[in-house]
Amino acid sequence: MQTATTYFPSIKDVETASEKLKEVVSVTPLSKNERYSNQFDCNVFFKREDLQQVRSYKIRGAYNKMSSLTDIEAENGIVCASAGNHAQGVALSCKLLKIHGTIYMPAPTPNQKIEQVKMFGGDFIKVVLVGDTFDDAYEASKLECERLSKTFIHPFNDEKVIEGQATIGLEIIDQAQHPIHYVFVPVGGGGLASGLSTLFKELSPNTKIIGVEPEGAPSMSVAIQKDRIVELKNIERFVDGAAVRRVGDKTFEICKQNLDAVITVPEGKICQTILELYNKDAIVVEPAGALSIAALDLYKDELAGKNVVCLVSGSNNDITRTPEIKERALLHANLKHYFIIKFPQRAGALREFVVEILGPNDDITHFEYTKKVNRENDVAVVGLELKSPRDLQPLITKMKLHNFYGDYLNDKPDLFQFLV
Repeated sequence: MQTATTYFPSIKDVETASEKLKEVVSVTPLSKNERYSNQFDCNVFFKREDLQQVRSYKIRGAYNKMSSLTDIEAENGIVCASAGNHAQGVALSCKLLKIHGTIYMPAPTPNQKIEQVKMFGGDFIKVVLVGDTFDDAYEASKLECERLSKTFIHPFNDEKVIEGQATIGLEIIDQAQHPIHYVFVPVGGGGLASGLSTLFKELSPNTKIIGVEPEGAPSMSVAIQKDRIVELKNIERFVDGAAVRRVGDKTFEICKQNLDAVITVPEGKICQTILELYNKDAIVVEPAGALSIAALDLYKDELAGKNVVCLVSGSNNDITRTPEIKERALLHANLKHYFIIKFPQRAGALREFVVEILGPNDDITHFEYTKKVNRENDVAVVGLELKSPRDLQPLITKMKLHNFYGDYLNDKPDLFQFLV
C-alpha cells in the first residue's frame, strides 16, 4: 500500500519563483507601525502587499503559475474563476505573458472590480459574468477548461501558485533586522499560508506562524479540527478575499503541519480595524487585508517585547461598502442596537420617547413605522447608536417602565439580517 507524500514547496523552487517575479512584483515594505507597537508593547511590522500594482499579493502566485506553462498550454489559453484579487492577478499576468485568458466572475460582482480586471488584462482577457456566486462561476470555468483543453489557474490549490506566494516569506526574512517571533497571516483557501509557513519552518523555525480566518468562514479551522477537509454549507461572505467553503487538499496538508495555530476573528472586529487603519494610519485595506492586524488583540498577553509581522494582504476595498463596514464595527462594539418600539396612540408619544427615554448622547439612526398591531399602539423599528455599551441596560429599563419596549432585535438573526 502506497502512502501519499505531502507536497511542500522547496526553497529552491521558491527562489526560482522569486527570480521570475523580479520584474513583475514590487518588493513591498516591511514597515514598523508605531501605534500598534505602542498598544501591544512590542514591535509590530506590516508587510504591505496592499501596495502591489494589483493591490494584493495574488499577482505572485498567478504569474508564477502562468509563466510555468508549456508553449502548447500557453497557446491554448487559460481560465480562472474569481470575484476579486485573483482575477486581477491573472489578468495582469495574461497581458505581461501575452497569454489569452477567460475570467469567470459572478454576475453580482461590483462593476468597479470588473473594470479593474479588464484594465489589467486589456485585449488578452475576456470577462464572463455567470451565476450568482463564486461557486457558479467556478463550475462554469471548469466546464470551459474541459471542453477546450485550457489550463485552469487555481487561486490557491496549486504548487506553482503556492511557490509564488511563498516569495513573500523570502522578502520578510531578508528585510527583517531582528529575529521574528510571530507572523500573522490571513487564511482563505490557504495558498498564502502554505507558502509562507513552509519558508519560515525552513529558514526561521522558531517563528510562530498564526493563521487568521474570518469567524463566518472558518474552513481551515474546521478542517484541522476534524483532520479532514470539510465543505462548509453556509459561510459569511463579507470578508470576500478569505471566505471559502472548502480549502485545498494541498494547502490543508501543509497548513495542518506548519501553522502553529489557526484562529478566527469576528467580522465586526475586522471592520473596526479597517476604520482604525484608515482614520489613524491613513491605510486603506480590504476586509481580508485587515485580518492579521485584527488578530493581535487575541494574542496581546504573549506579544510584549516580541517582533511581530502582520501580512497586509490587499486593499481592493469597494468604497460603496463603507456604510456596512461602519455598521458592523458599531454592532461589534455594542454601540448600535435595534428595537421594536411600541408607540401609544396619543399625541406627544414620539416626543416623550425622544426626550424622556433616550439619553443625551443617544442618536436615532434608523426609524421605520410598521403596520399597527392593535388600536392602542403603533409599532416602529428603531435603530439607536449609543455613546457607551453601559448605556444599553438603563435604556431598556426606561423603555419597559414607560411601556415603549416591544423587542430587542440584535440577537434575532432571522429578523436582524434585513436591517444590516
